[in-house]
Amino acid sequence: MEQKVWGCSSNEDSGEDDDDVFLQNESDDEQFHFSPASLPKLQFRNTKSKGRWNEEMGMAEVFEKNGKMWVTTGIVRKGKTYTSIEETLYLMELGALDLLDNGDRSISLIEMYEKVAGEKSGCCWELFEAYRHLKSLGYIIGRHGVAWSLKSIRSSLKSTASEGTEDSKQFVDMVSNVELSINKLFSDLKINDLNPDFDVYLPNNRFRKSSPGDPDFLLYLSRGHLPSRAEIEALERQCGRIPLKICLVTEGKVSFFSFDKVELPVLP
Repeated sequence: MEQKVWGCSSNEDSGEDDDDVFLQNESDDEQFHFSPASLPKLQFRNTKSKGRWNEEMGMAEVFEKNGKMWVTTGIVRKGKTYTSIEETLYLMELGALDLLDNGDRSISLIEMYEKVAGEKSGCCWELFEAYRHLKSLGYIIGRHGVAWSLKSIRSSLKSTASEGTEDSKQFVDMVSNVELSINKLFSDLKINDLNPDFDVYLPNNRFRKSSPGDPDFLLYLSRGHLPSRAEIEALERQCGRIPLKICLVTEGKVSFFSFDKVELPVLP
């Protein structure tokens, strides 16, 4: 099995100006291993989106949307938009989202950093760094196994359901199973499970949540070291025909790997 380095480090020189955002509290910088190049550039905006954090859900409900980022950010359920913890934090770093708690108190960046560092809501700091790195390059990213919207699921199920009474009943049951409470979306996610973490799409200005299509590749975060050959093969079986890429984050450096099968000649 041949290893190929697919991506680059998140702290490499991007060729842009060095006026990055600096946090004021140095002890917090050290705790979360921030570096100027790893933080996105703060964009001052006249109008920001607004959301309310729900601790039980581990997500934010966005009640005021501004900007085009919502075409490729957040999931839609019954007309409402929700963002995962990594999406929420990324938008806050960009200065695009004001986050409130249930008492309408503003939630700070430091509070959200602490939530991610505490590995809550199915996310950890390494996973957030991988998300931030790809998102800053223009990729479209969603949690693996979590539909962008229910409309796309219904359309897919309807295309396979027949008009027979029994089949129609089965179709209704399938839709009901999909429309589970959003509170349960991320409740079963475990960071160290041997499952892909993200569905990743190439930059695409025609992307639609209602019909996203298959991702261009699936991303798996490996903690501390690259997975074994057996683990990679198990992951590839889950991916089917969709390519798999492995992400490794070490000391703020985000690297991506892909693997090709190599047939060795049989010696006589």
